Amino acid sequence: MQPRIEEPGPLARLLAVLAGAVLLVLGFMFSVVILAVVAVVLLVGGGWFWWKTRELRRLVREEAARQQACAESAAAAEGTVIEGEAVVVEEVRRARDGLPH
Repeated sequence: MQPRIEEPGPLARLLAVLAGAVLLVLGFMFSVVILAVVAVVLLVGGGWFWWKTRELRRLVREEAARQQACAESAAAAEGTVIEGEAVVVEEVRRARDGLPH
């Protein structure tokens, strides 16, 4: 025969609910603190990276502007090319009217 397991009393249930609530609140507090610390670290790291790469970004912008100016001056020196297709309508009329080409 197995021994009977008694159900916990109302005081034990109340203490279990209170302990669960306290653990839930503490877990939430720690997660908020950890998220705040991670956010601050990311912001500081991003600001540092932005500050360290500002000279490189300036050089890239200047080089892109220089290449654009070279491309524009080369296009202006060579003239403008307009590409497209043309259909000669006169040949179609002559063939239709029976006139020699």
